[in-house]
Amino acid sequence: MVNLALAWAEAYQGVRPELNLSVTGGGSGTGIAALINGTVDIANASRRIKPEEVAQAEANGVFPVEFAVARDAIAIVVHTENPVGRLTLDQIADIYAGRIDNWSEVGGEDRPIVRLSRETNSGTHVYFLEEVLRHGDSDDKTRFSPDTLLLPSSEGITREISYNRNAIGYDGLGYVTGEVRVVAVGDDPAGPFTLPSAETVNRHEYLIARDLYMYTAGEPTGESLDYLHWILGPEGQAIVTQLGFVPVTPALTSLPPDEAQG
Repeated sequence: MVNLALAWAEAYQGVRPELNLSVTGGGSGTGIAALINGTVDIANASRRIKPEEVAQAEANGVFPVEFAVARDAIAIVVHTENPVGRLTLDQIADIYAGRIDNWSEVGGEDRPIVRLSRETNSGTHVYFLEEVLRHGDSDDKTRFSPDTLLLPSSEGITREISYNRNAIGYDGLGYVTGEVRVVAVGDDPAGPFTLPSAETVNRHEYLIARDLYMYTAGEPTGESLDYLHWILGPEGQAIVTQLGFVPVTPALTSLPPDEAQG
């Protein structure tokens, strides 16, 4: 979420120039750990906080409150010259688990598959492991193939795939560029296969989609509350669209009343 969080902070700084907003990346795990330790006002996360993290926070006297602030699709991306244009969820899981090693096994050329992933502290990595490789089954212990290359950024995955014809990766929709080809995803070999977009996410047609979150230490008040109201309002959600993510339309009454606005 770092690019989205940075864009929000920059725009809000123009609205409230007297505030000092600081945004730091490092992965969802880093943000949640900072919330647990009491060193941030808001933690950004591209995955839900885990029960054990909630327990750690509560042991420190921190009671996380969750807000879904945007939606995202995880795009499966390959080199622009890769002829494979569609994959099922099972095929994607088999590729990343190491059960499929050659593009010819999924209708492509006789080339070895190079697997790219975000690093383990990334919320995108955790989501992909739990929802794609393990199909949402908490009892499934499938892991990424040991030869999967872990990269520290979504931009790094795009850059590597643009140079490597054998590579496959996954990126948040907001990070996809014309340097890579997006693969359509389906649940059944007979189809349908769907490309990620704001429309297919909102119609629940694209299968690899998720909410993006902000967590506060207890119910937000004061400046944090004002900021969340702005993010969930028209200006904040317009930035979501501009960056290629999917806006949410929550009932703002789900937030505590904004005293600054009466």
